[in-house]
Amino acid sequence: MKCPYCDHLDNRVIDSRLNKDATITRRRRECLACDQRFTTYERLEVMLPVLIKKDGRREPWERRKLVAGLEKACEKRSVSRDRIDEFADNIEHKLQDFGAKEIPSKVVGQWVMEDLPLLDEVAYVRFASVYRQFKDVNEFMAELKALLAARGDEDAPG
Repeated sequence: MKCPYCDHLDNRVIDSRLNKDATITRRRRECLACDQRFTTYERLEVMLPVLIKKDGRREPWERRKLVAGLEKACEKRSVSRDRIDEFADNIEHKLQDFGAKEIPSKVVGQWVMEDLPLLDEVAYVRFASVYRQFKDVNEFMAELKALLAARGDEDAPG
């Protein structure tokens, strides 16, 4: 592991810990050249299916794209980075369980749409407006009504 401060390759592990799901190992390291400390995270790399985009292109799964979309949807909301990471972990578990080499991106988008209201309802509406590409306010209102009906809110607009 290369030191991020001096690029020296020799370091020692001071502390190792697993996350609560035992899927990520956090290691505190100390560079033997400059004595700076830094943290690394190890995650098991699994082969996830390739996404088939709407236009037929195939792209490898990129967790960072999902996390970036979630961060944008959760902007200025009280959703922690840990909860966003946990959400992304759940989507990746579904991808692993899918058991195929390829999966349509719309299936992954649907999984996100199903689970996102549990993370944050405002983030859900923001994400839905981009994902579903609402053409006008009526489509937006229909989505909002469906969300309110799903949670059992009698004060749905309309």
